[in-house]
Amino acid sequence: MKPSEILYLSYEDVCNLGITMREVVGWVEDIFRHKGMGKYEMPPKPGIHTMPDAFIHAMPAYLPDMGAAGLKWVSGYPENYKKGLPYISGLLIINDTETGIPIAVMDCTWITAVRTGAATTVAAKYLARPDSDSVGILGCGVQGRHNLEALLVILEGITTVKAYDILPQTQEKYVEEMKTRFNCEVVGVNSPQEAVVDSDIVVTAGPVLKNPAPVIEDSWFKVGAFASPVDLDSYWKKDALLGVNKFCVDDIPQIMHFKSEGYLETMPEIYADLGEIVTGKKPGRENTQERIMSMNLGLGLEDIGVAIHVFNKALEKGIGKNLLL
Repeated sequence: MKPSEILYLSYEDVCNLGITMREVVGWVEDIFRHKGMGKYEMPPKPGIHTMPDAFIHAMPAYLPDMGAAGLKWVSGYPENYKKGLPYISGLLIINDTETGIPIAVMDCTWITAVRTGAATTVAAKYLARPDSDSVGILGCGVQGRHNLEALLVILEGITTVKAYDILPQTQEKYVEEMKTRFNCEVVGVNSPQEAVVDSDIVVTAGPVLKNPAPVIEDSWFKVGAFASPVDLDSYWKKDALLGVNKFCVDDIPQIMHFKSEGYLETMPEIYADLGEIVTGKKPGRENTQERIMSMNLGLGLEDIGVAIHVFNKALEKGIGKNLLL
């Protein structure tokens, strides 16, 4: 790249790089390892809110050992589906770490989707039972897809997936698609309770809401199960949250910032963040009876750490457009 040029990668460009979910899971685990060793810089993400339950967040991060610095400018608008638009959209900027000059701008939709699923999977590697064979997916959109795809990278014993969505047509489409893509039984269920009860892993992937109407009760959550609430407490009642044996997060300052903004009225005592778990500073699952939850808000570290790999692969393959600064 010349100092006067910037590489632009569209959504299609990023998707056409041929990056696998297995690669992303490995990158994200490595990112959390760097985090656990304190080799990062990342302030809590500031945001603006033009509509109720919508957000536009700035997510800067720096990973010095990876030579990765930049910012994601991302929005989430829960009502977009009514307009045929995606819930998540935005751009990601990569900066040269020695000069600060922007060297790439790329669509962040694919990166956001896959790194979120990968974070769930990294958490599951350390916190779920290795013999887990059933998954309950609540929310059959982008995250319902990528969380399942990522989990199947490391938990090869998964044989049953129970899928639920508030929109029957969305649920039906998900079931048919996942049946085709993966070698496991995928069934649609009629209620959140059916998706959660007896599932070894539970992923809730609806929109993040400041004033949710949660439905999951403590008695539904199986002994020895693992949960990843991608949508924070949107699905989980107070007793279900407080009933877990270990409550982990991807970043403590981030989640405390969200709580100060009016989210997460009820939150259990935090046991550890994923960096501490991945580096072994705190043990993950210690027995088969623990009910464990990892609430991952999504970090700029994940975005920038994945984006630098995307950038390098694009340079190798000659994909993208060079624009003049």
